[in-house]
Amino acid sequence: MSLNLPEPIAAYFADENRHEMDALAQCFADDAVVRDEGRIIKGLPAIKEWKAETKRKYQHTMEPLASVERDGKIDVTVRVSGKFPGSPIDLQFVFTLEGGKISVLEIP
Repeated sequence: MSLNLPEPIAAYFADENRHEMDALAQCFADDAVVRDEGRIIKGLPAIKEWKAETKRKYQHTMEPLASVERDGKIDVTVRVSGKFPGSPIDLQFVFTLEGGKISVLEIP
């Protein structure tokens, strides 16, 4: 399915699926924050480490299925497939953008 996602979000998913971690990191602002699996990851170096860790752990791919913009955030429904129980699963990725970069990513 082709979605009309803002450029940094579209690049995030494309780079994730191509395993291009350096390019993926460029989608984020230097002081970005990620909330995932009960953790808060702050800053670009920590985000790069988090992405490498999750890729090793889950060996996953992502397929954005739908998106909606509300309250200044972009909520994307994503099918995540990989090496984890229950795969594939649909998750919500909630993005906040500032200055053409991802400033906050929440994966509730």
